[in-house]
Amino acid sequence: MFDTPPTTKAQDTRRPRPLGARTDHYWLVQRMARANGTDLATASNDGHLTQEQWAAMIERCRGCAWVQGCQRWLAQPEQALRDTPANCGNRAHFADLRTRLQAE
Repeated sequence: MFDTPPTTKAQDTRRPRPLGARTDHYWLVQRMARANGTDLATASNDGHLTQEQWAAMIERCRGCAWVQGCQRWLAQPEQALRDTPANCGNRAHFADLRTRLQAE
């Protein structure tokens, strides 16, 4: 159904990128949620975020190629809430959770 770009022989022999440590990415997702104003605890308590969805967010973060950029972005001192960076693999999920929480 989806067209995949042609690969070169060099690309075919590359190994997949290793996933990052779960604990590190657990905290990156927590910090990103805090930076963009997503209340993960309330989302979970109100039934908007299941354990499976939470685990998927962490796994998505573990496989993200933008980890160093994310860490730099999160390290910038900022008092106000910020929009989730476009490079964040969980950007749409954070936006969906905030929309659901605001609708209550």
